[in-house]
Amino acid sequence: MPDYEDNWEDVKNYGSSPEQPKGSSCHADPDDYSHSKSLAAGRKGCGGLVSDSDPQVDSPLDLKLLEENDKDNSEKVEVEIESDPLLRLIGGVWEWGLLISPFFFWGTAMVAMKEVLPKTGPFFVSSFRLIPAGLLLVAFAAFRGRRIPSGLNAWLSITLFAIVDAACFQGFLAEGLEKTSAGLGSVIIDSQPLTVAILASLLYGESIGFVGAAGLVLGVVGLLLLELPALAFDGSNFSLWGSGEWWMLLAAQSMAVGTVMVRWVSKYSDPIMATGWHMVIGGLPLAAISVLNHDPAINGGLWELTSNDVLALLYTSIFGSAVSYGVFFYNATRGSLTKLSSLTFLTPMFASVFGFLYLGETFSTEQLIGALVTIVGIYMVNYKNALE
Repeated sequence: MPDYEDNWEDVKNYGSSPEQPKGSSCHADPDDYSHSKSLAAGRKGCGGLVSDSDPQVDSPLDLKLLEENDKDNSEKVEVEIESDPLLRLIGGVWEWGLLISPFFFWGTAMVAMKEVLPKTGPFFVSSFRLIPAGLLLVAFAAFRGRRIPSGLNAWLSITLFAIVDAACFQGFLAEGLEKTSAGLGSVIIDSQPLTVAILASLLYGESIGFVGAAGLVLGVVGLLLLELPALAFDGSNFSLWGSGEWWMLLAAQSMAVGTVMVRWVSKYSDPIMATGWHMVIGGLPLAAISVLNHDPAINGGLWELTSNDVLALLYTSIFGSAVSYGVFFYNATRGSLTKLSSLTFLTPMFASVFGFLYLGETFSTEQLIGALVTIVGIYMVNYKNALE
């Protein structure tokens, strides 16, 4: 509860001088005087103007009553929402929409990438997905007052994070997506919680448990069922690098290592700032490789893109990266980590459904069984985390 008596002089003198000195109510710590910020709206000082509709505050008691009235009003709104079935339904749909949307965007972005890859090239798509989205996240974080990374440890950790989780992950993903379906690739990539569970156990001593261990075994079996039908053989020559599923598996391992690195990176930088900068830094080498590789987009292919192709590129960058990461972090800060971890399997489901609808992609019998087994294994690993 704020100390009204100690802060009352600041409120009475608020705006009395055109230039408020540091330490006055214009710069007061909100933790010390939380309600002064609401009183500042529309009042003289800090660029505000006095409004006739502003509540009149003549004493510390009035200020206390005003704050209690605001609290009562917010509680009344909550009661009204709880008592109104329609509002409660809308609120529930909105909550689940926020919770599910990152996985929807990630899954459908795979389909959008798959559609434009032949016209632009894998490394161009990867860099375009990362750099604009990273700049958007950095701008958003700066607007929210997040601290810009500073110091050798901060930038070194972000750079290493960028190489593993951005450059390697997106590069492997795009390369694999050229040779496999969006749905199948998404299932393999989202098997990364299996690797994360092992790495977290080895590096941080986190317990896997019986359910988690069973999930790991099922996940490995499912991945084998996904991989074996797609491995290419040419007589006695084994073509591993010609397998899109292999590239997707490499992408999954890159993402898993990057996930484990987040804890280390967050020791030195704000997580949202670090995420944005790692996307920008990781996208730069991919852009360079795109130029050296003579991707179609670099050799004039951009001028041949249709409006749908441009929209697909923008979708993969804005919604498939910037918005999805932003909403994911928003959900995480609201204490939804348990629900988030149990919804990982939705990404390959969205990718498979929209890959079938828009690209006509289908699974073989072995791949369908492998996909289902892998998703069950992922869920069991995450379900173990949810129980804890």
